[in-house]
Amino acid sequence: MASETHAAEAVSSCVDSHGSALGMPQLCGDWIGNQVFWLVITLVVIFLVLSRIALPRIASVLAERQGTITNDIAAAEDLKRKALEAEAAYEQALADARVQSQAIAQATRDEIKAELDVALAKADAEISAKAAESEKAIADIRASALENVEVVAKDTAEAIVAVLGGKADSAKIAAAVSNRLKG
Repeated sequence: MASETHAAEAVSSCVDSHGSALGMPQLCGDWIGNQVFWLVITLVVIFLVLSRIALPRIASVLAERQGTITNDIAAAEDLKRKALEAEAAYEQALADARVQSQAIAQATRDEIKAELDVALAKADAEISAKAAESEKAIADIRASALENVEVVAKDTAEAIVAVLGGKADSAKIAAAVSNRLKG
């Protein structure tokens, strides 16, 4: 029996009598050639799968993404240009509106000034007419007052002469009052 155990132990330097690995099987020198062979096969299969299936799909996704990004950038530049044009149009419209509002305001001021000038001219004409009427009325009052002064002066002179005890001659009193009023 001892020879069977010893024979079982001699099966491989990497496997014991129960079929368990001694140490780490990856590091067993007996299996290195086999591991390298399957490693190369696996890497070739992975390379073929990646190069024929996965990488073309990834490349198409990246190309599509790049196309989308390029289109989005172009659209953004176009929208930016349109926004700048719209802003320029807005600024121009605002400037035109300011000019138009100033023109309307100036026209309104000119219209109000014209109406004011007409009203002032009418008021000046009315004032001039009333002043002329007033001057005429004052002249009439003066003339009337002078006539009345002469009459009052004659009556007063007659009354004074009568009070002093004399006989008043109306013709002499009228001539004396007229001479005195003339200067």
